[in-house]
Order: sequence, then C-alpha cells, then structure tokens
Amino acid sequence: MGSRLFLKIYLTVLGSLALVVIALSTLAFLGRLDTRSPFEDRVDRFASVMLSSDLSFDQRQAMLEKLSNAFDADIAIYAADGKILQGAGDPRFNTQNADAMPKRRHFRVFSAILPDGSRFVASVRRPFVPPRGNLIISFLVIAALIGVAAYPVVRHLTRRLDQMRTSMENWGSGTLAERVPVSGKDEIATVARTFNLAADRIETLVNSQRNLLANASHELRSPLARLRMAIEMFEVSQSQPTKNEIIRNLAELDELVEEILLKSRLDGDRPPPLDQPIDLLALAAEEAAFADADVEGDEIRLTGNERMIRRLIRNLLQNAIRHGKPPVGIAVRNKGDVAEIRVQDHGSGLKSEDAERVFEPFYRPPGRSETDGGWGLGLALVAEIARFHGGRAYAAQPAETGAVFVVELPLGASHL
Repeated sequence: MGSRLFLKIYLTVLGSLALVVIALSTLAFLGRLDTRSPFEDRVDRFASVMLSSDLSFDQRQAMLEKLSNAFDADIAIYAADGKILQGAGDPRFNTQNADAMPKRRHFRVFSAILPDGSRFVASVRRPFVPPRGNLIISFLVIAALIGVAAYPVVRHLTRRLDQMRTSMENWGSGTLAERVPVSGKDEIATVARTFNLAADRIETLVNSQRNLLANASHELRSPLARLRMAIEMFEVSQSQPTKNEIIRNLAELDELVEEILLKSRLDGDRPPPLDQPIDLLALAAEEAAFADADVEGDEIRLTGNERMIRRLIRNLLQNAIRHGKPPVGIAVRNKGDVAEIRVQDHGSGLKSEDAERVFEPFYRPPGRSETDGGWGLGLALVAEIARFHGGRAYAAQPAETGAVFVVELPLGASHL
C-alpha cells in the first residue's frame, strides 16, 4: 500500500509537470511568449516624431543612421509605391522594393506609415530571446530538476504513512502496546497522535476487562465451592444453619455478579444517564438503617444516577462493617461546591501502603488469606461511580482509630 501510494503521488507530480511543459511549449511555438516592447506599441508615433516631414533628406538620413546605430537595426523608408527612398544599416535589407524585403530569423520587424504617406520599416535583432527549441529544452530541464527535488519530499511523506500502516497492522494483530511514531506538526502527525490516544484508551479498557475477568473468575470460586459443599450437606441434613449458608452464598454470588455487570457498564460506551434528582441525606439514612449505622449531616440535593449513588453508599457501609468494627457512622456534609460523604468505622484501620491501593479491583493486602477476604469490587465501584459523577474517592487519615473513606461529589449537574 505504501509503495503504491508513493507512486501515485509521485506520478501525479510528474504528470502535472509534463502538462505545464506541454502548455508552455505550445505557447512558445505559437509565438505567444514574445513580449512586446514599448517601442513596438508606439512605433507609429515614434517614427512620426523622429522622422518628421519637416526634416530635409540629409537630416532624415542622419536620423536613420543614429537610430540604426542606437538600436542595432536595419532601417529603410519606402515610398507609397514600394520603391526605397533611403535607409541605414545592412544594404541587403534595403532592397529596391518593400515586397522583396527578405525574411530574417531572430529579427523583429517594425513598420509604420509616416505622415507624408511613406512607409518606415525597421528590422531589429531580438535581444535575450533564445530560439524556441532552446526554450522547450529549458522547460524540460526545469521540469526534470523539479521532479528530482520532489522525489525525497514525496518519499518522506509516504514513508511516514507506511510506518503508520505498519504500526496499525501490528496493533490490530494484538500487540496493544504498539504505537505510531510521531514526528512533525502536520496532519500526519495529528493523525498519529490521535491514533495513539485511542490506542491508549483501548489498551486500558482491554487490560481492565482482562483483569476483571481473571479476578472475577477467581473470586467466584470461593462462594461456588462453599455453595456446593452446603448443598451436599443439606442433602444429608436439612438443618437451618446449612440452609442459611446456602442463602448467604447465593446472595454473595448475586452481589458479585451485579458488581461485575455494573463495572462493565461503567467502562462501556453506553453509560447510565445522570439526570435524576437525589436527596443525598435521605438516601444515606435508608442505607444506614439496613446496615445499623449512625447517620448525620446536611440536607443536600444533587443530580445524578440514584441507583449508582445508592450502590456507592451501600458499598462504603458494607466495607466498614466487613473490615472494621462498630460503631459505623456515615456523615453527609455540604462543603460549598461539593457534597462530602464520609464513612468511618472503629477497626484496626488501614496501613499507608494499603490506603493507596484499596480502590483497585479485587485488591488483597499482603498476608491476608482468601478466608479473610479482600476488598473485591466494592471500593473499586465506589471510585468508579464517584469519577462517573465528576467526583473522587479516597481514604482519609482518621483522628482516632479505624478507617475513614471519603467521597466528594460536585453539586449541580453531574458530568463525566
């Protein structure tokens, strides 16, 4: 593709030069490139003034001699019947009859009628005008030079396109880390930068989906294994504790699947709408009642997705209950241009290195076994939902014991 494009562009340049050469050569052949001098445009008036009828024969002859020497021309004056009256310059030009005047190459002939009816004729050598054949050769040489100079320019342009094509093919074959080299500030560089930005975004999404799938499949094994064991035990002894264990594992599976679907939807190209009015304090109070947590704060109304904000608050409370110790409290505060949701527990708290990574999907701190559990997708969804509403989530340093998670959401219209 690159070589064919190079040939197309280069042949287009050469074809354009060929058309220009043909057009100029045609004009030169027809004599349309000859420029007319001011003397030629005003030859009648010039001849009438310089060769006035008031001059005597000798004075007119002297004027003819001066004009012949000044213009390096052969000059003659003919009577109305074509007989020569007087002349200057080459005697061969000054024939006895104007009709018998020879034609001469590389000379321009000027003719004018004088006031007394006689005819003035001057044959002047054309200065600085090469023969038409030489002119056509000059055109061909200029076109050849332009063609040679255009070759590296066109080749450089198409080489960059060929590099872009190669990089795109490698990227399309699965090498997602492949990027197009960017050089210059022209349209090709702009296309390369745009492709690289899109490739970065797609690589991030693909890697995110791969990690999500790998971690989700791993996390699903534990509740599935417990569920299988509980079902086998229930077949032997249909006790209430075994039944409760089955229900708890099913609920855990359902919650995990729902979180996976929600995260995939947030990463997809059709995100949920953010056009619902939300009473933040009322929403926090409802979820706090289910989690047996304390709630306080200001009445705040914002626009967003109510289901997602509810999930955000629920995940914060469930995380505090699962990994911390009671009492658990949630506070909703108006901080001017943002609404702050703060959830605090009284557990052992977070290590500084864990506070940076707890929002990663399925993050499990070092030294914690699978039976102790990790943070799964709960806090990762909190961060995603906050970002989706134009806010942020982070782990704060508590004044006392325990862990504190804070979410800040912009007031007014939410946005990505």
